[in-house]
Parts: sequence; structure tokens; C-alpha cells
Amino acid sequence: MLQLDNEKQLLKQYYAGQQMGSPNGGFLILLGVRHAGDGSAVGIFECSVSSLRYELVIPKATRTERKKVRDAIDDGEDPDCPRHGSGQRLVRAGKDLVCTGCGVAYAKV
Repeated sequence: MLQLDNEKQLLKQYYAGQQMGSPNGGFLILLGVRHAGDGSAVGIFECSVSSLRYELVIPKATRTERKKVRDAIDDGEDPDCPRHGSGQRLVRAGKDLVCTGCGVAYAKV
């Protein structure tokens, strides 16, 4: 699989749910997200024009994001993904609270 060059810009578009442009023209189609053991994730995308596949590393949660989720849990709320905003609930995956959209683990339960 190939790596994408402008990862920061693509991550912003991905979190916002926008269409992401492909280096070969066309756009990138999300095939799946793999959760990594360190809390980060890898998004697998396919170009709509060339069918080439790309990996996009989704970084693990920052201290601020983890604190925001922990505060929501302490207040008795169901936390949303700090990156996707409201409407994207975190789900339990083993002992972690994980976003199904980006695959990042935000808290331990």
C-alpha cells in the first residue's frame, strides 16, 4: 500500500466527513479502519480512478482529547468522538472506548 503525502489536510477532511481528493485524480474511498495496539489507527483508502490503495495513519488521542472524554464519562454522559464532533459516539471495544469512524482509542473503561 502507498502512503499519502498531505496527511494533515486529508485528516481534517476525513474528520469533517468531506470528500478527499486522490493524488491520481478522482477521490479516495474508505475501505476500512484498523485499530492499532498503541491507540492509533490506520485508514485504508482506494482511489476511485486508479484503484490504487493508500494508507493514512490516524494519530492516537492527545492528552486534551482523552481528558475531554474522561470528563464526559465522569459527568455521566456518553462521550462523542472529540475529532468527529457530536453524533459520533464512542463504543466499547474490549477495555477501550473507541471511535468507529477513526478507530482511535480515547479512554479505558
